[in-house]
Amino acid sequence: MIEGVVNESLEAVIALTIEGPGGQPRSIDAVVDTGFGGFLTLPPRLIDELGLQFEGVGRATLGDGSEIRFQFYEVAVRWDGSNRLGLAEAAETTPLIGMTLLGRHDLHIEAERGGRVRIAART
Repeated sequence: MIEGVVNESLEAVIALTIEGPGGQPRSIDAVVDTGFGGFLTLPPRLIDELGLQFEGVGRATLGDGSEIRFQFYEVAVRWDGSNRLGLAEAAETTPLIGMTLLGRHDLHIEAERGGRVRIAART
């Protein structure tokens, strides 16, 4: 089980360990974003620090209907006891956990400041 907490801004936050190709683990806090269908977003600065491998360019439509282009990179995430490889989208924002990373898991959030966040694999 993965556990986190709801912060003062009412965001569900969990600690993640991510790795680049050099295998150096890095601990980050990431916000669960059920409106994001991807795997993970990371700030470009962190992508550079980890030396993540460039994989391509994607497009997304934002909530206001505008379209953006973004670069994506391969990253390893320590997830529920094992490493999962996925694509991190470069974004100048707090790291976000998307629905692809949450796949085959149940999410429970106590929606109040200081509330518990629990992510459990479906059996």
